[in-house]
Amino acid sequence: MRIALTRLRTAILFFFPMVDDVNRTRVKDDLRWLNGQLGIVRDLDVAMERLDANHKRRPQAASYYQSWNKKRADSHRHLAQALRSVQYRRLIESISAWVENGAWSIKEGRQAAQERALPVAVYGLGKLSDWREKLLKKRRKLLKMDTKKRHRLRLLNKKLCYSIESLEDLFPDKRFKKQRTALKHLRKAQKSLGQLNDDTNSHSLASALERDDIHPSLHFLSPKREKRLLETTIAAYRKLAAMKL
Repeated sequence: MRIALTRLRTAILFFFPMVDDVNRTRVKDDLRWLNGQLGIVRDLDVAMERLDANHKRRPQAASYYQSWNKKRADSHRHLAQALRSVQYRRLIESISAWVENGAWSIKEGRQAAQERALPVAVYGLGKLSDWREKLLKKRRKLLKMDTKKRHRLRLLNKKLCYSIESLEDLFPDKRFKKQRTALKHLRKAQKSLGQLNDDTNSHSLASALERDDIHPSLHFLSPKREKRLLETTIAAYRKLAAMKL
C-alpha cells in the first residue's frame, strides 16, 4: 500500500504542471497524511526484523524485544483505526474523483492545449533527463550529507526509479534501452541508501525507547557498515554519470 502510494505521489509530481489545479494542494496534503500513518508502522516492522536477529544471538535482549513488540502492536492498532476512519474514506473518494475527473483534466487555454499536445514520450524523456541531472548534481556532496539530506537524495532516487518503470511500456524501441541500464544503477544505489535510512530510523526508535526508560543496548548504526553502503552508492552513481542517455 505504501509503495503504491509513493508511485501515485511520484506520478503527480512527474506530470506537474499538467495536473496542477485548485485541488492539487489538498490532494498532496491528504496523501502526505496517509503516508505518515503507514510510515510509522513500516519503520517499526523493519526495526523488529533487526531486533529478531539480535534476539536470537543475544537472549538477554528478550525484555527489549517485548517492549518493541508492544510499541509495534500499538502502532498497528493506530493504523487500523486510521484506515477505518471517516477521514480515510473521504480521502479515497476525493482522490479517486480527482484522478478520474479533476479540474486539471478539463483545463482550458493556450498553455493547457500546448501541454496536452506534447507527446508523452517526448515529455517523459525530457523529465527523466532533468531528474537524472538533478540527482547526479546532488550526489557529489553525498559524503558530506547529514541524514536528512541523504534521505532527500534517496527520495529523488526512488522517484526516478518509479518514473522509469512506469514509462517503460511506452518505449518499445531502442530509445529506452539505456534507461533500463540506468535503472539497474539506480536500484543498486536505492538499496544502499534505503539500508542507511533504515539504520537511522531504527536508531531513532531505539532512542525513543530509552526516553521511555527502556534501555536497549542495541546498535543499529555501524561506521563500517555505513562506509560500505556509501561506497556502493557512490560506485552506482559513478556508472550512471558515465552513461550517455
